[in-house]
Amino acid sequence: MTISSSEKPFAPAGSTRSLGDVLVDMGWITKEQLTSTIESESEEGRNLLETLRANNLVTEEELAMALSLHLNVPLIDLKRHRVQAEAIKLIPESTARKYGLVPLDTVGRHLVVVMEDPGDVDAVDDASAQANMGVQPTVGLPSEIQDAIDLNYRASEEIERHIHDFSPSFEGNAQIADFDDSDAVAQAAIVRALDLIISQAVRDRASDIHIEPQQNHVRIRYRIDGILRDIMTIPSNALNPVISRIKILAGADITERRKPQDGQFSVHVDGRDVDIRAATLETTHGETAVLRILDRSASLFDMTELGFSGNTLREFQNMLKSSYGMILVAGPTGSGKTTSLYASLNQLNSSEQSIMTIEDPIEYKFKDIKQIQVNEKAGLSFASALRSLMRLDPDIILVGEIRDGETAQTAVQAALTGHLVLSSIHANDAASVPFRLQNLGVEPYLISTVVHGVLAQRMVRRTCPHCSAPYEPTPEELAAYERDMGHSGTIMYKGVGCNFCSNTGYLDRTGLFELLQFNEGMRDILQNGAGISEIRTRAISDGMTTMRLDGMQKVKQGITTPSEVLRQVTAGD
Repeated sequence: MTISSSEKPFAPAGSTRSLGDVLVDMGWITKEQLTSTIESESEEGRNLLETLRANNLVTEEELAMALSLHLNVPLIDLKRHRVQAEAIKLIPESTARKYGLVPLDTVGRHLVVVMEDPGDVDAVDDASAQANMGVQPTVGLPSEIQDAIDLNYRASEEIERHIHDFSPSFEGNAQIADFDDSDAVAQAAIVRALDLIISQAVRDRASDIHIEPQQNHVRIRYRIDGILRDIMTIPSNALNPVISRIKILAGADITERRKPQDGQFSVHVDGRDVDIRAATLETTHGETAVLRILDRSASLFDMTELGFSGNTLREFQNMLKSSYGMILVAGPTGSGKTTSLYASLNQLNSSEQSIMTIEDPIEYKFKDIKQIQVNEKAGLSFASALRSLMRLDPDIILVGEIRDGETAQTAVQAALTGHLVLSSIHANDAASVPFRLQNLGVEPYLISTVVHGVLAQRMVRRTCPHCSAPYEPTPEELAAYERDMGHSGTIMYKGVGCNFCSNTGYLDRTGLFELLQFNEGMRDILQNGAGISEIRTRAISDGMTTMRLDGMQKVKQGITTPSEVLRQVTAGD
């Protein structure tokens, strides 16, 4: 490819000072450290930039600023600059990842590129050749560049190409098993298309992938930060081969369509091991599938990272110090109950205690904790596993979920016989849990005897910290805030949309919590037949912060918005 003289790549002008001199002059490293780094650079065969990064002598912000001064190129804050779609199309993803760069925008006949190392001539030349225009290098933070690559390079076009490759090869009701050896290209296209759908979901931080047949197409959606988002559509005749591929990976029967099926498989995405839990079900337009994504490489949360307020965290941590009894975490599906239970186990895990779990599924694996997977087909239910487990001398038992009377009764017996039992239960709020247990056949006197407390929770989206700005709340938001907080006049924030939050204004989630403690007064009113409202009123008078109030306190802190709190917690919760 030939580039005319007017399109030659822009070259950084540079300065008379070396990168090392800039760092020393700015006071970020000493002359001795620079000398030692240069010697290390020579021995290890790396350049100064690579050696500085490997040895963590300076922060990425300091190094980027030094590169900007050394090469005389702009330092770009990707949190404040929107990557343009037309620029992204000019540079392939493979090149972006190879060199650590992201195309930002076009200015005249030049492409502005944000780079980890603007002095990399090979990278500038390759980018210029592929874009067929001059390149103006700028410098950015490596972490922001990688995030921008993940967010802006979408797999949609490549997925569509693979779908097109195999679409002519089969009829609408064909399955992978129907292909013969001559259809190897079509099979490979199916495999690649599903791999890309999963990889993109992992990069987008999705918790679930929904593959949903419609009348004239198949809709694919990702659940990100608790909200389903439309990602793409594929032709209806691509549905059965994709579902068949999922079934093969999950160990399900590809010839069976009428019965619901489920299974698990693992994939490797960007150096991470990811477990996928798949479920399929026949609908009027064909089989639908949901893939639950469990990232094994994700670190377990520390209790302080979940969003607890100071008092609630201290009280819950004190509760976890109990040597016996029962602690329950309540909320609907997707409210973060398992995350809170795992964080609790992470805190309790020590060589002095025997901890065992019964789960369905096992979402994360602990070191030094014995975990048991429920297997209903083999006769291993929560209740039967719990009875067997109690004979193995555990100190702490986690029961993934109390969902039936037998499990509830067995868990109570375990708590009565000197074990600390942690579990989750479906209930709208903390005050409803005693009545949920009664519905499962547990006597009120046993509930008041064994339960130490109930943590109820919801998950709300966090305001994106990169684009958060003050805004004028709606009258409904103001009224809700004033009703719960007892005052007005606070400045509220919401995200205006940026690269990092996919222009949604929200990035990640945090918890809303309420902790109902079973003190003597609470035990008395429980045994006297108190109703939900009486239990709730007593808990608030004892100092419980409700989920709704916890949410509005986070609004005051700029963590989330009133609309998020109202979406998750009703006035009665």
